[in-house]
Amino acid sequence: MCGIAGFAFKGGFEGGSAEHQAQAMADAIIHRGPDGSGVWVDATVGIAMAHRRLSIIDLSPAGAQPMISVSGRYVISYNGEIYNHNDIRDELRDAGFEWRGTSDTESLLAGIDKWGLEKTLKKAVGMFAFALWDKEKRELSLARDRMGEKPLYYGSNNGRFFFGSELKAFKAHPQFQGEVDRDVVALFLRHNCIPAPYSIYRGIRKLTPGTYLSIPSDKFHLPAELEPVTYWSLEQVAYQGQSQLFSGTEEEALNELERLLQQSVNGQMVADVPLGAFLSGGIDSSMVAALMQAQSTKPVKTFTIGFDDSGYNEAKHAKAVAHHLGTEHTELYVSPEEARDVIPKLPALYDEPFADSSQIPTSLISQLTRKHVTVSLSGDGGDELFGGYNRYIWTRSIWNTTKWLPSPIRSLVSLMLGSFSEKSWDALYELVDFAVPKSHKISQAGVKMHKLAEVIRASNPDLIYRSLISHWKSPCEVVLHSKEPDTILTGEIGGVCLKDIEQRMMLLDGLTYLPDDILVKVDRAAMGESLETRVPLLDHRVVEFAWRVPAVMKIRDGAGKWLLRKLLAKHVPQELFERPKMGFAIPLDAWLRGPLRDWAEDLLSERRLNEEGIFDTRIIRSTWARHLEGKSGAAHQLWDILVYQSWSQANCGSASNLH
Repeated sequence: MCGIAGFAFKGGFEGGSAEHQAQAMADAIIHRGPDGSGVWVDATVGIAMAHRRLSIIDLSPAGAQPMISVSGRYVISYNGEIYNHNDIRDELRDAGFEWRGTSDTESLLAGIDKWGLEKTLKKAVGMFAFALWDKEKRELSLARDRMGEKPLYYGSNNGRFFFGSELKAFKAHPQFQGEVDRDVVALFLRHNCIPAPYSIYRGIRKLTPGTYLSIPSDKFHLPAELEPVTYWSLEQVAYQGQSQLFSGTEEEALNELERLLQQSVNGQMVADVPLGAFLSGGIDSSMVAALMQAQSTKPVKTFTIGFDDSGYNEAKHAKAVAHHLGTEHTELYVSPEEARDVIPKLPALYDEPFADSSQIPTSLISQLTRKHVTVSLSGDGGDELFGGYNRYIWTRSIWNTTKWLPSPIRSLVSLMLGSFSEKSWDALYELVDFAVPKSHKISQAGVKMHKLAEVIRASNPDLIYRSLISHWKSPCEVVLHSKEPDTILTGEIGGVCLKDIEQRMMLLDGLTYLPDDILVKVDRAAMGESLETRVPLLDHRVVEFAWRVPAVMKIRDGAGKWLLRKLLAKHVPQELFERPKMGFAIPLDAWLRGPLRDWAEDLLSERRLNEEGIFDTRIIRSTWARHLEGKSGAAHQLWDILVYQSWSQANCGSASNLH
C-alpha cells in the first residue's frame, strides 16, 4: 500500500521546480507510505510523478517507485497489491524478462509491456490505483481497481493537470486553487459522503471503479473532454449473473463459495510484514478470520475495540469468536473521551467532507491494529453481495404492507411514528424485547422507527430505498443556490433494470454506498495510521459468483446472508454470531446533546451560518433546536452539517472560495 501523486503541464516545465513540487505533493501523503519516497520528472514533455512507499512485498530498493519498466517505455507510480502477481510472472516466463526484484509493481509493469494496459488490468487480481506514463505515446493513463478499494483523484486546475491518492497532495502544489463546489455540498448532504465521479473541488473528479483514463500530453489541459474506459463493470456482472443463475444445489453453492473465499484469503495473506484481521464478531469479519486461521500454522492476530455502552459494544462477541477459533486476540475498550478525541482529526484524515460517524471507531481500531501489524484483512462487502443490510428486508416488507394504503393514510401513520422521540421508542422496545424471537430482534430501535416514519410515505420501492439512503431528503433546500448533480440514484434509480427489489438495492449499494462510503472510510482511517487493509470478499471472482447466486440463497426467512451464515457455521457455532445486526456505531444522538454540545453550537451558531452563507440558517437552527429537545431524530443529519463546517474551517478558512 502506498500513495501516488503528480501533475502535468502542456508544453513542459521550465526551471527545476517540478521535482520539488512533486516531492511536496508526495510528502503531504507521507502517512500512506512512510518507508520511502521517489520522484520522476520529464520536464520536456511536462510530466511529474511522485510516490510514497509503504513496504509490504519486496522490502528491498528493487521495489522503489516511480518504477521504469525493463523496456524503458513505461513509468509507473502505483498504490495497491496485485495478489496474483506471481501467476503473472509465471505466464511471462517465456517472454525473456530479467526480474530485478520480487515486487508486484514490477510484475504489473512487465504485463503492461507484454500485453498492454487493458489486457493486464483484466488479468490482475487485486486492489490498486496507479498512474502510468507511456514514453512512446506521450500519454498518461490512470487506472483504478474493479470495486474501488483504492482512491484516485484527477482533474485540471489553474492550467495544470493533477492526479493523486488524496486531495491533500493537490493542495501541496503552489498552483492548485481549490474551489468548493456548492452543488456537490448538496450531494454530500444526501449521502453523507461524496460519490464518484464528483469531488468537493470544482473540476476535480474521482476515477470510477473498474475504469482507466488515458490522456495524451496535448490534452493535459482538457481532461474533461476524455471519458474513462470501462474494463470491468459491476452492473454488467450483475445482469449477466442474474441471467445465468447458479443451477447447482445449495450444498454445491456452499462448496463453491468456500473454495473462492479460501482462494481469496490465501492470496491476501501474502506479505513480507506482520499481518492480522479486524474482528467485530459479526458474520463477515468472523468468516475472514476463520478462513485465515484455517490456513495458518500459528494463531492469526485479530483485533477489536469495545465500548462500555452495551448498545454499541460488539467486543464480547468478537472475543468469543476469537476464543473458539484460537486466534491471538487483542481488544481495547475505549472511553467516550478517547472516541471524541478523534473528531478534531477528521478534517485532515478525510480531506473532503465525509460524515459516516463509524469513521470514529474505524479510526480507533486502525490505531490499535497498527501497533501490532502492518496489514489487516477486513470483512467489508458481505452485506452488499449477500443481502445483509436490514433495508433489503424492510423495503420488501414495508412495500407489501403499505402499497394498498391511500397516500393520506400513509402520511398519517408516518406522522404518528415520528411524533415519538428515538429515546421513547428505545424505552418502548425494551418493554417488549423479551417476547421478540431472537432472529427478529433489532438494535437501536428508535433510529429504525424514525427511518420507518420517513419511508412509509413512499409510492414505490425505489423511493423507499432512496429515502433510506438519504440523510437530507431535499438537500437543495438546505444548501443555498445549489443544484444537486445527477447520480445513478437520480430519476428511475439510474435505469437499473433488475426486477427483484432486493437485488436491485444490492447492486445500487455495490455501485455507490460500498465504494463511496465504506471503502473510503476504511482506506482513510487505516492509511492515516500507515496500515494496509485488504478485503477478501471483494475479490472479483467472489463478486461474480455472488451475482450468480439465487436470491433465495441470500435472503431467507427474514434474514440476509443465508449462504454466508451456512458457511460460517462450519467454522463457528451459530450461537456465537446469530444476533441482531448492530453496525459500527457511536451514541451520536446523546453526544450532541451532551459533551459535544458546545462544539456543535459554535459550528452551528446563527452568526456563523449567516456569515458563511452556504446553508439555510433557519433550517439548520430549527433542526438543532428540535434535536436538543429530543424531538428531531436528526443526529446524523446534523453530523453532516457539523462535519462540513469542521472541514471547511480547517481547509478553507472562509466562505470566499465557495461557488
